[in-house]
Amino acid sequence: MSKPDVLAVAKLHPFYREALEAVFTVHDLAQINDPVIFAALAPRILGVAGTGEASVPRSLLAQLPHARVVSVFGVGYDGVDVPAAIEFGIPVTHTPDVLTDDVADLAMGLVLSVGRSIPQANQFVRAGRWPDGPIALARKVSGARLGIVGLGRIGKAIAQRASAFGMSIAYTARTEKKDLGFKFYPTAAALAAQVDFLVAITPGGEGTKHLINAEVLKALGPRGFLINVARGSVVDEDALIEALSNGTIAGAGLDVYVNEPHVPPALLRFGNVVLTPHMASATTETRQAMADLAFANMQAGISGQPLRTPVPECAALLIK
Repeated sequence: MSKPDVLAVAKLHPFYREALEAVFTVHDLAQINDPVIFAALAPRILGVAGTGEASVPRSLLAQLPHARVVSVFGVGYDGVDVPAAIEFGIPVTHTPDVLTDDVADLAMGLVLSVGRSIPQANQFVRAGRWPDGPIALARKVSGARLGIVGLGRIGKAIAQRASAFGMSIAYTARTEKKDLGFKFYPTAAALAAQVDFLVAITPGGEGTKHLINAEVLKALGPRGFLINVARGSVVDEDALIEALSNGTIAGAGLDVYVNEPHVPPALLRFGNVVLTPHMASATTETRQAMADLAFANMQAGISGQPLRTPVPECAALLIK
């Protein structure tokens, strides 16, 4: 008996792919170069498997008449045309919650790294420079002012960790959350002007593209640090490079970039910038949990069972 067919639109994490292949026949879109072959395969596709960076456009969804679910391995789903998916009756799912702690941990790790110059200190010792004199003084983190751009699940987890360092917390978001007791600012620029560390953890997409721009960086100022664990598109990279070149801000800690995995060469030259390779959720435990959830969503969607974690736009429709 043949296995149901699913379409992988990106390179899947091995944990997710192995789970899928145990139950489904997985076809890789990148390897299907013949339109005739794809046209014959498309009517058999029951599910679409992707990642947070995958592209699932209307043009693809329109060719999958029997698809029942798009299961994204990741919390972000910027590349999925959700309105088109809803129009075609294909719910979209993602993997929130299970990666909250890891992303919040890395955000605080980057705060500590840029503030206390930890990677630079490591290189200072390894290069044998310590005997020549002490390393330059760093920036105190405990008691500093932290601004969070986007106070969703992960933003709240970052705030919880920062509070343990005695940091004051302020934020900006689409709406004020009065029950949390943190200071709210209506714009990222207004927030940046009042903090020492500005952490971006807002969803990607056109609505937040270049939310962190030259104006925000100027407001952050020469003693302020930018941390981005959101999406590369949230920060205007050209404006950031200019701000770092001119000393407009003190430094940055970046886990995400516009054209991943390619990092602008200019960013590699700054000694006051800490760069990580989009690894916020990259622990064995969390990637396994993400794979389990993405697989469960795929199974549920194809079998007609309730979805575990539909994206908010689809969740609202499913409730109705």
